[in-house]
Amino acid sequence: MAKQGKRVTDARKSIEAEKLYGLDEAVGIIKSNAKAKFDETVEISINLGVDPRHADQQVRGMVALPNGTGKNVRVAVFARGEKADEATAAGADVVGAEELAEIVQGGTIDFDLAIATPDMMPVVGRLGRVLGPRGMMPNPKLGTVTMDVKAAVEGAKGGQVQYRVEKAGIIHAGVGKASFSEDQIAGNIRALFNAVVRAKPTGSKGMYIKKVSLTSTMGPGLRIDPASMSEG
Repeated sequence: MAKQGKRVTDARKSIEAEKLYGLDEAVGIIKSNAKAKFDETVEISINLGVDPRHADQQVRGMVALPNGTGKNVRVAVFARGEKADEATAAGADVVGAEELAEIVQGGTIDFDLAIATPDMMPVVGRLGRVLGPRGMMPNPKLGTVTMDVKAAVEGAKGGQVQYRVEKAGIIHAGVGKASFSEDQIAGNIRALFNAVVRAKPTGSKGMYIKKVSLTSTMGPGLRIDPASMSEG
């Protein structure tokens, strides 16, 4: 613990708490401070000027990160027959119908993302209390309720990430690994940020992007100048 404390203390010395960093500079600092014994995840937090308690101020969507996430995403597909076979061939980790729903209902969730064909939604709908709080409920607006399960599975495996505003009006998301190049991390961040900007809800009034912060799993956070996020 003493070594970790010293490492974090040293890392904090390299940043200015109140400074607004340009994205490219911030990414360089984040990478140089990511010295843990594992490949740290680079994470972004975006504080929005919305109140998620109101239906017209929800911010949620999916975006394909151009350089992937660096994470092995386990995908479950609720489907029958040919579509189940299609999902398996596309690389889905878990495939099933009613029997899979029973397993999930029992509390076993061995996946990170759920996809379903439309005909399975009466069954999957009963899992709302289990999958809903985890943000894993299949949703047609996110492309996770679809007949094109091949494209959905390949997209999820290829670097698509979901983003969703939390109760406090903040979006948290992983945007790559510290082992990525600076350009790869910055490209992923800009893709996510621009998707969030485009998803601005009609009910949002005043300042929409209030604060942006970047950190790694074990590193200190830096405040980012939003004006530097849409460049490139």
